[in-house]
Amino acid sequence: MDKPAILIVEDDRSIRNMIAVTLEAEGYTFYTAENGREALLASTSRQPDIVLLDLGLPDLDGVDVIRKIRSWSEMSIIIVSARSDDRDKVEALDAGADDYITKPFSVEELLARVRAVTRRLDALQRAAKAAEPARQARYVDGELEIDFGARLVRVGGEEVHLTNMEYKLLAVLAENAGKVLTYKYLLRQVWGSAMESDMASLRVFMVSLRKKLAKGGGRQYLQTYVGIGYRLG
Repeated sequence: MDKPAILIVEDDRSIRNMIAVTLEAEGYTFYTAENGREALLASTSRQPDIVLLDLGLPDLDGVDVIRKIRSWSEMSIIIVSARSDDRDKVEALDAGADDYITKPFSVEELLARVRAVTRRLDALQRAAKAAEPARQARYVDGELEIDFGARLVRVGGEEVHLTNMEYKLLAVLAENAGKVLTYKYLLRQVWGSAMESDMASLRVFMVSLRKKLAKGGGRQYLQTYVGIGYRLG
């Protein structure tokens, strides 16, 4: 895979800047957040591949941030924390973190951990691609075309740029074209859970997806069934 996009969540400006400079020098795309609330917002809007997360944030505990992200995403989370007690490490890893670095740390160690996570992401992507059913390589409905093998979406021959979450939602809907999929079904398929708190995120992504598919005021491919769910086609 290409170099992953990384979200730095760190309230200490000097450490945050040091990590940012290191990632920039290595050619990574990165975003920054100074607290837990900013981290949650950035994780949904930016859709990073990896989150470098400090546990001692000023507004939310880092473990709570992990749990909230894990309620809807499998993006990789590397903890970068001054907490060195084994209990803190176990709690963070049990909550869903992928790796744990204790402060102080060297930039060489940080980059090595990022590369290791990148290799795991690459392996997962290859496995997922190999497991895709060959029977449905493409979905076509009027001007809407989805190429599952290439993960490309076109409307009227023009590529539509979707976020990872938007693409996942569209793929599930396309695989069940013509059927009304309930909110809970979509949440389980894409987020891995059906928590009521995830409903707001689902609605936001669906509004954005509908706008992108109806380019130039064309046909509305996504249909909303109020109180029930959504249908494609």
